[in-house]
Amino acid sequence: MKKSDVRVCIVRAPGTNCDAETLDGVIAAGGTGEIVHFNRLHGGSRKLEDYDALIFPGGFSYGDEIRSGVIWARKFLGLLGDDLKKFVDAEKPVLGVCNGMQVIVESGLLPGLRGASEAPEACMASNASARYECRWIFLKKTGDCLFTEKYAQGEVVEMPVGHAEGKFTLEPGREQKILDELEANKQIVFRYCRADGALARGEYPLSPNASLDDVAGVSNPSGTVFALMPHPDRSCFGWQRRDWTRTGKVDGEGDGLRIFKGLVDYCAKKF
Repeated sequence: MKKSDVRVCIVRAPGTNCDAETLDGVIAAGGTGEIVHFNRLHGGSRKLEDYDALIFPGGFSYGDEIRSGVIWARKFLGLLGDDLKKFVDAEKPVLGVCNGMQVIVESGLLPGLRGASEAPEACMASNASARYECRWIFLKKTGDCLFTEKYAQGEVVEMPVGHAEGKFTLEPGREQKILDELEANKQIVFRYCRADGALARGEYPLSPNASLDDVAGVSNPSGTVFALMPHPDRSCFGWQRRDWTRTGKVDGEGDGLRIFKGLVDYCAKKF
């Protein structure tokens, strides 16, 4: 398959607000994307099986009522759960960004140590600062998945965050056991860090949410489902970088574009 033939479904729901930026990232990576309202999928005018990849973009789906991501996750599973399972079983990539990570975690797809779980095995809790955090942060690649093959192991990159509930947490009393397994599987793909690559160790604002073990992005064991709280869609191009007004460099790529390139390249080779 040619890269331009890769079809990516960027699904949106009431409250989604990063679908257009995500589409720009897919197109810049060489793929073809379509923004599809969730109602069109469960209504039948669009079918999930017709796409090669699925992205849940950022925003505040259903107003983050109850807790972030839970309403959309439950609706998606209730109406399209079988279709989503077939999609994942076919090793088609699924990406979640910010609110998309909250949705994927609530759906039980991540961390996915034993496959998709009926109940969430992790939670994106409120930031330790008890406030909405919107800032640029440093990330260190500490794991691996198909979306991050274009980053070197240990590489430090910059992306912005914008969330109030991004603290990655696990079942109390079993945190270390689960973290050890995630580490062994290289599922902790990105961690919050300093500019020199030293881990944030929960220090604010290097870690904007005090996430457990500095987790910023995690994948399933096969690396086909990946979610992260920072926004690659807001860091795809030179003019999106935080320092462009000082450097005058508006051309070139931002650090986030390689995630979309990894997705498109994988699909082009796989399908």
